[in-house]
Amino acid sequence: MNIQNYMVLEIPSKSQNEAFARVVVAAFASQLDPTIEEIADIKTSVSEAVTNAIIHGYENSDGIVYIKCSMGEDDIQIEVTDEGKGIEDIEQARQPLYTSKPELERSGMGFTVMETFMDEVEVYSTKGKGTTVVMRKRFTSLKNNKG
Repeated sequence: MNIQNYMVLEIPSKSQNEAFARVVVAAFASQLDPTIEEIADIKTSVSEAVTNAIIHGYENSDGIVYIKCSMGEDDIQIEVTDEGKGIEDIEQARQPLYTSKPELERSGMGFTVMETFMDEVEVYSTKGKGTTVVMRKRFTSLKNNKG
């Protein structure tokens, strides 16, 4: 990725900040003139990643969720990081319907949703140190307008 622009956001791990994070990332991504569907995909994916950090990473305790967005010529990379408890088994966590919090009636679809709406999703985690979710989205609207 040839970085054209970037932004960094730090928010307290409070559920009410999830909506703020998704709107900020969507506003940043709008510089690439995405379709409404592409913006909706980004907002949904950011919402899932931030919610995972708050609920699973910090278990609703105090912490910071870090969001870094890097913009290329026709794509965006979004990193959502927490310094929470980490994921013990990333492959298991990425399975549809798996949840470590069944008592909270979680659907276990967070990573599946991210993988559906983004072109690439990578997850890095160290138990006791936190998790980073890296998502990439290429904007087909830009490719279609160039040709």
